[in-house]
Formats: sequence, structure tokens, C-alpha cells
Amino acid sequence: DSWKKLLIASAFGAALGWIGWFFGDNYSAEFVLQNTKLSNSEYAFDLIAWKTLQKSLPSLAVQAVEENRVPENEASFYRVMSSERWWQKNITPNYLISKSDSKDLAGISKDLDSTSTTILSFTLVANAPSKQKSLENVLIASRFLRSGGAYLQIRTLLSGYEGEMTKAKAETDQRMNVTQIEIGYLSERLKALEELNRRFPGNSASSINQQITSNDNGGKYLPLATQIIAANTDINEGKEKLSRLKRVAEQLSMQNFFLVQALPLQDKTLDGLVLVKQLLEIEASLRAKTDKNLLNELAVLDNLRAQLLGIEFRFTKGLESNAPPVSVSKGMVQSVFGGLAAVFFIMLLFLLCQRRVWLYAKSGNAI
Repeated sequence: DSWKKLLIASAFGAALGWIGWFFGDNYSAEFVLQNTKLSNSEYAFDLIAWKTLQKSLPSLAVQAVEENRVPENEASFYRVMSSERWWQKNITPNYLISKSDSKDLAGISKDLDSTSTTILSFTLVANAPSKQKSLENVLIASRFLRSGGAYLQIRTLLSGYEGEMTKAKAETDQRMNVTQIEIGYLSERLKALEELNRRFPGNSASSINQQITSNDNGGKYLPLATQIIAANTDINEGKEKLSRLKRVAEQLSMQNFFLVQALPLQDKTLDGLVLVKQLLEIEASLRAKTDKNLLNELAVLDNLRAQLLGIEFRFTKGLESNAPPVSVSKGMVQSVFGGLAAVFFIMLLFLLCQRRVWLYAKSGNAI
């Protein structure tokens, strides 16, 4: 009776394995994206940048599904990508030096510490019931990696600009007010000193070569002409400082013009590659309207353009593939044999336990 039960259970397990293969994700597509080298020692993505994306992209996938911002035929796979575990399991960074190589080369050079974390490429894997669907899924994942990653970096960039601008504007306004007030006090002091100089012309002898300002404690005992020179010097320094602060305010004003137009756009799309082109158009429009002699405003636009182009390059040319994705079948034989073996051993264990209980009861020790 036991061998018949084992035979029946094995056949049942094989059937389960075949059903699982037929209805499950029995095709696996693989796509390799190269991590382009930007300079002699810098790649498009380092380990920290990748770990940041790995943590943030699942949340962005959830947001895209909840806000219905994905094509209808891709919503199911976006739900799969909303799992952080999926990103850890299905996207693998390939390092310049593997873990086994690091152990073999340990102690040879300290440069290996940084080299061992250098990422050469990323291998993306996606599973599906059919070959065509697996290829579609891995391409969806690669597009989302590029577009979603670019969006996250742009959002961080705009958020940083907004926070820095708010803080810098408050500090600049405060310093401008303090400087203007100080210039006003110094101007009144200068008028008073000039009036005294007219009333007491005999006290006009001065020691111009002395290094002194009108704020020095002993300054009031110096000749009037010296005090007048010191007051004028302080006023001129205050005006120069005020002029510099106004230039900073002009730069902040240019940043504000950009943010007023840029911030609403990030709420309209989650595609960073589309968003970066829109922001570059805003920058080009502001540049066209800016006087070429306003170097401070142009410097702000230059910095913005460089950062936006850097993000665009990183998620386009920085992640390129040398070959199209490839899909292979996981194999029906392995699934059938796996189901057969699993159910066979479960039934064997059950029969052994059943026989042991029966022998124990037969011996008269049963409760």
C-alpha cells in the first residue's frame, strides 16, 4: 500500500509542477545596461547613488499606480516594481572586482577599497508567462529606471534650490537692511563732522597715514579731518557691501523666476527625461530674456543648465545597452521534477510518521 501511495503522490506532484510551469512566470528576460564612464575616475553611478535609487524607486512606482500615471497595460508590472525586494532581487550591479577577487587581492593595494565598489553595469531580470511579455517587462523596468531615477534627482535638485533660496533670501534681506541702517548712521555722523570742521577750521590737521576707523574708541580724539576720512571710508565700504548684496539678491531673483515655472511641472509628470527637457526650455527662455551684461544672472542660469544636462546625460548616455534583451525559458522538466520530488518527500515523511504512531499504539503504550 505504501509504494502505491508514494507513486500516486509523485504523479500528483509532477502534475502540480507542470501546472505551475504552464501558468507561472516560466520565461525570464535579461537586459544589461552599461554604467558609462564620465571621466578618468568617475562613472555615471556610484554605489551610494544606486542604493539611493534602489530605496526610492519602489515608492515612486506606488505613486505612479495610485495617481494612475502609467499606461493601462503596464499597471500590473508597476505594482510588481513597487516592492523594494523586487529591486534587490531583479536588478544586480556588476562590480569591477567581484567579492571573490577582493578576497584574493586583499592587502595588495589600498586602491582596491574604492575599485571593489565601482559598478561596471546593471543586469535587469524580469519574469513572465510568455517570452514576449518577459521582454516587455524588462524594457518597462529599464525605462522606469531611467525616467524614474531622473525624476527623483530633479525633484531633489528643485527642492534643494527652493530651500537654499528661501534661507539665502531671508539672510540677504536682513544683511541689506542692517547695512542700509549702518550707512544711514555713518552719513549722519559724517554731516556732523563736516559741520564741526567748518566751525573749527583750525582743527583740520590730520594724520592720514594712521590706520583707524570712525568706530575706534579713540577716534573722537583725532583731528576732524582724520575722522571725516574714516567716516567716508566706512560709508564707501558699506555701499560696496550693499552693492554685493544686491547682486546676490538679483541671483536669487533669477532662481525664483526659474522655480516659479519649474515647480508646477514636477507635479504634472513623473517622467524625469520629459521633465528635464521642459526645464531646459525654461532655462533657455530665461537666458534669451536676460541682458548679456548681467553676468550674475547668467552665472545662475549656467549652473542650472550644467546640473540639468548632467542629470539628462546620466540617465540616457550613462545607462546604455550594447545588446537587446534576451529571454529564455526556465524549463518545464525542472518544474515537473521539482514538484514530483517535493510531494514525494512530503508523502514519505507522512507515511513514516504514520507507521511510527501505529507501532507505538500497537505496543500498548498509547494513551
